[in-house]
Amino acid sequence: MKNVVVIGAGKIGSTIARLLAHSGDYQVTLADRSTEQLALIEKHEAISVAEIDISDAAAMVGLLTGKFAVLSAAPYHLTIAIAEAASRAGVHYLDLTEDVESTRRVKAIAETANTAFIPQCGLAPGFISIVANDLSRRFDTLDSVRMRVGALPQYPSNALNYNLTWSTDGVINEYIEPCEAIVEGHLIEVPALEEREEFSLDGVTYEAFNTSGGLGTLCETLKGKVRTLNYRTIRYPGHAAIMKALLNDLGLRHRREVLKDIFENALPSTLQDVVIIFVTVSGRKEGRLVQETYANKVYSAVVAGRMMSAIQITTASSICAVLDMLAKGELPAKGFIRQEEIGLDAFLKSRFGHHYEQRAYADKMAS
Repeated sequence: MKNVVVIGAGKIGSTIARLLAHSGDYQVTLADRSTEQLALIEKHEAISVAEIDISDAAAMVGLLTGKFAVLSAAPYHLTIAIAEAASRAGVHYLDLTEDVESTRRVKAIAETANTAFIPQCGLAPGFISIVANDLSRRFDTLDSVRMRVGALPQYPSNALNYNLTWSTDGVINEYIEPCEAIVEGHLIEVPALEEREEFSLDGVTYEAFNTSGGLGTLCETLKGKVRTLNYRTIRYPGHAAIMKALLNDLGLRHRREVLKDIFENALPSTLQDVVIIFVTVSGRKEGRLVQETYANKVYSAVVAGRMMSAIQITTASSICAVLDMLAKGELPAKGFIRQEEIGLDAFLKSRFGHHYEQRAYADKMAS
């Protein structure tokens, strides 16, 4: 039995705690500063709760000391405080952050730590980098790596064609901050919400555009090995134009709290969502230019006895799968670990990672 702490009792944090508790191999302390949020957590013998202010460094170290790992499902701006507490307490650290600067600082903390530091363990960044690196390793030389991910409502009903299924702070951050990309072999920054494209999958038309953080550390890993590398978020057509108007024309990029309040009071949440994962890699094999694509859709489903949204399933199962691999000695126990260092086959065979094979299983049943 491994004792772990999950920071953040929101949609994703509570899902992580539930998955780990139902596995029978983890005792989970779910921590949050909100008494009201903690009161909503369903009782389980393997889950206890702790009210804590993350800014209280001594309290954080006290909470983490003696535990196996801490998993951060807190907003990205709290990442560093949690990582520093993990280092001081001598516990393994995993997070879901998409924030580029936070990950750079986590990497610096890991350099002097005696435990593993594994940031960006979600869907994107996270699983998407595992898939992209797996495809890339099949080529003699690489030309392009294009990664597309979206968490969308199955039944869009507003002008944005969007429902809140994930962290509002995270969505706003990825729409505003600069995005890394490799263009003509050079690592550069490109603006968010730009380079819009359209594509079709299963007869449905989508748009995709630059957003920040989805590449994780893959740019650094593949720099000098690929001509083109980019990440774009998938939405239904029309979303990007409205977001540009809100952020640029109305100036809400400089008033994030106002935009967050609008989103959380005007956009309903939904469990009826779909996560789309679309990765295309091209390069040369035995002298021939070849392309390989990974395409998948994950839908909301009943997991661990509860109906969960697709974004809850994919995000929570990713970090749980990485934790499981770490606990079993399948990942290094010290230092900074990139998502692309994790094998796709091992990930999908794990008891948590197999949730990504939901569609493939459904197709087999239908046939």
